[in-house]
Amino acid sequence: MGLDILKFPDLNSRKGTYRAYHLSAIIFISSFLSGYDSGVAGGVLTYKPFQKDYGYSSGTESEVSSLTVGLNQLGSFLACFVFYPLTNKYGRKYTIALAAFIYVIGTMIQTINTHSLAAWYVGRIVAGVGMGGLSVVVPMYSAEMTPKEIRGRCGSFYQWMYTWGVMAAYWIDYGVAKSPTISKTSREWQLPIGLELVPSGILFLAMFTLPESVRWLLSKNRADEAWKSLSWIRGDEGQKTLDEFNETQAGLRAEKAAKDNFTIRELWHPSNRMRFFVGPTMFIFQNTTGSSALAVFAPQYFKLLVGDSGNRDLLLTGLFGAIKVVGCTFFIFFMAEQFSRRTLLVGGATGMAICMLIITLIVRFDPTQGGDNVTNAGRATVAMMYLDIVIYNCSWGPVPWAYVPEIFPTRIRSLGLGVSMLAHWATSFCFSFASPYMISNIDEYTFLIFMGFDFVAAVFTYFFAQETRGKVLEAAAGVEYSLYEKDEVAVVEKGVETE
Repeated sequence: MGLDILKFPDLNSRKGTYRAYHLSAIIFISSFLSGYDSGVAGGVLTYKPFQKDYGYSSGTESEVSSLTVGLNQLGSFLACFVFYPLTNKYGRKYTIALAAFIYVIGTMIQTINTHSLAAWYVGRIVAGVGMGGLSVVVPMYSAEMTPKEIRGRCGSFYQWMYTWGVMAAYWIDYGVAKSPTISKTSREWQLPIGLELVPSGILFLAMFTLPESVRWLLSKNRADEAWKSLSWIRGDEGQKTLDEFNETQAGLRAEKAAKDNFTIRELWHPSNRMRFFVGPTMFIFQNTTGSSALAVFAPQYFKLLVGDSGNRDLLLTGLFGAIKVVGCTFFIFFMAEQFSRRTLLVGGATGMAICMLIITLIVRFDPTQGGDNVTNAGRATVAMMYLDIVIYNCSWGPVPWAYVPEIFPTRIRSLGLGVSMLAHWATSFCFSFASPYMISNIDEYTFLIFMGFDFVAAVFTYFFAQETRGKVLEAAAGVEYSLYEKDEVAVVEKGVETE
């Protein structure tokens, strides 16, 4: 293979390559926000000024932590019901802008020191609605606009930018806690929260500089606008771009020809039933690996393992965030288009299960801290957590964001992603809400639970996931789940039964 892994695929033009990455850099500010909010919340909840300003005692700390994170994800869950019809009616571009604006409003409510937990919770829910809307529409928009040669890499930017957000939050949390002028004042928690206004505002304004989705425009019979959109994002109007435009039109016409008007009956076709099983389940397992809970409550997990002497837990959390970035960066540039989706998911789940088992055994049978010092067992445990997060960011972190939008045909893609995001936010809510109680009640056995889910995820992917890498989006969505087809006569591009 030599240095082939370092080569980037040839696209329509240099300008088109730049614009594809430019578009991804803008829309995946949304995942930077998601990561930043996840990372910053865990640190803010450990600050004494936050506890003082909102007037709760250490006895209710687990409750406030659970509600702070859980209500945000509940808002994201509810948003999936709202943003699915909006993106179908008004398009991807303006729906993303609306979600970003809602996020800005939620952040403003949280930043104001209201001294009211009720107001704080309202801000968390509002921001969650914005985040949930972004999570539904952004992967869809990315899949529909990026070239097939780099669709996996661009789709994986969701997780990459998420890791940058988490790392930024961890180090900002650490920085304000160490600052003699900021720590022990209300600014210690207001500054990390208020900084979210910057990327969310940039996302809102930048969306007005991007074109609408080519496939959405074609689905609304706006072919002239669709051609302008495609020629802009590909950077030329040459034959290759024209061929892609015609191929996309043909795929959409084939879908439309099958059933001119969408009906619920389509969803009961065996291949579509499998899509609605596989897509949401992918995001369920993405959360049950434990990595999402670790991202939010990393300081609490590290405190469990090595204590918090000298802000040790926050320092290890900061390094944890940096390692997430390194792992996902390596994946984006060297693995995203070199390995099949199934190989990455099966291998990743297996590797994480082994890491979680080792962590459980070490913590159970060998003390990880002695007084103010960390033992060799503690160092080994931290190393395994770091290895686990590297594996996650080369597999279950980025891959589902690229894979799930690929398996749904255009006519049901927004619905499929909406349902998948419902599963994502529901499980994220459950694990984030439960994590503080798991840490305080079952200690190291928390990791054993994550190991079990990792093992099941590997088995599930091996038997149910079909490969989509390197296929035109219409063909990728038309991958037939042959074991579940009742009719041998099928149209691959449509993924629906001919009648």
